[in-house]
Amino acid sequence: MSDWTAFGRVDADGTVYVKTAEGERVVGSWQAGAPEEGLAHFARRFADLVTEVNLTEARLNSGAADANHSLATVRRIRASLADAHVVGDIDALAARLDRLATVAEEKAGEAKAAKEAARSEALARKTALVEEAEKLAAESTGWKTAGDRLKEILDEWKTIRGVDKKTDGELWKRFAAARDGFTRRRGAHFASLDAQRKQAQTIKEELVAEAEKVSDSTEWASAANQLKDLMNQWKAAPRASKEAEQRLWEKFRAAQDAFFTRRSEVFSARDNEQRANLERKQALLAEAEALDIDGDPKGAQAKLRDIQAQWHEAGRVPREAAAGLERRLRAVDEKVREVMDSAWRRTSREDNPLLAQMRAQVAEAEERLARAQAAGDNRRIKEAEQALASKRQFLQLAEQAG
Repeated sequence: MSDWTAFGRVDADGTVYVKTAEGERVVGSWQAGAPEEGLAHFARRFADLVTEVNLTEARLNSGAADANHSLATVRRIRASLADAHVVGDIDALAARLDRLATVAEEKAGEAKAAKEAARSEALARKTALVEEAEKLAAESTGWKTAGDRLKEILDEWKTIRGVDKKTDGELWKRFAAARDGFTRRRGAHFASLDAQRKQAQTIKEELVAEAEKVSDSTEWASAANQLKDLMNQWKAAPRASKEAEQRLWEKFRAAQDAFFTRRSEVFSARDNEQRANLERKQALLAEAEALDIDGDPKGAQAKLRDIQAQWHEAGRVPREAAAGLERRLRAVDEKVREVMDSAWRRTSREDNPLLAQMRAQVAEAEERLARAQAAGDNRRIKEAEQALASKRQFLQLAEQAG
């Protein structure tokens, strides 16, 4: 712009010319002052065009402008150059605009392709949603899940843009019809459930009553199985009305919880007791295994009887430890009997003090059983019966051997 004469001139009568590769052409007339001022005036107009081109190019490159709008602007400015009333390097600006038009056309093409792709994607999404809605409407019996999904489909539908109005309208009619069909089918289904709900309430009231009855049981295994069976029946039964279902379920669950809480407390106490019993029996076993059977068989036998009596009084131990403890104690008992058998063979049956002792043990075991029966303690009765049977068997074998 500083060298106005490079791109324009003013003749003597004030006519202003611009110089281009095709030659000079008139762009205006200047009579208000010096020729330089006239050229500067028309050069400023050219600068305004350049500024507009710069802005258009910058917006196009940044992606802030619509490529089609930018292309239209470029073409408008390019077309105006042929008779623009400006002084400047029109040829260079024209070449720049041609290059910019090419870029704008490419970006417009890309935008169009992207728009078509977005439209195709939007169409595919809405079509898939319609097909899903129609499938739900025709087949689903998960009423709440399907109803919730139809709401989600509607919410998603509202976010999808880009489908042409006609196609969108046709898809919407299909979706609306599917949703209405589902609503009618669901309404008919729940209408048929009204009578079933009353029947279901009666069934579940009976299940609650049975659960509350079982809840007080101390037959832990059978009661737990009963409650499990009642739960299966509950699940298999149809649902009552929402209010009745919740109320009955709370009562049913409370009965279960009460039973299992009591059972847990009892089992916990039993576990603690059995662990203490285990420690006691381990100590008794250690004492039994330390007996001097070969050196003092009679003394060992007497001490073993006392240990066995304490052993039975000690009670149950954890199942995983019971067999091992019993096996080790039997090994001690068998060793005592083997040593004593040798002694019996060396004494007459009438003079054998061990037979007398074993008879005394049988009598003592009978008394222990009688005390357990009198106390009504089922556990002690069972243990006393087992101990008595064992001692009688040993006595019988000893008498036969004698």
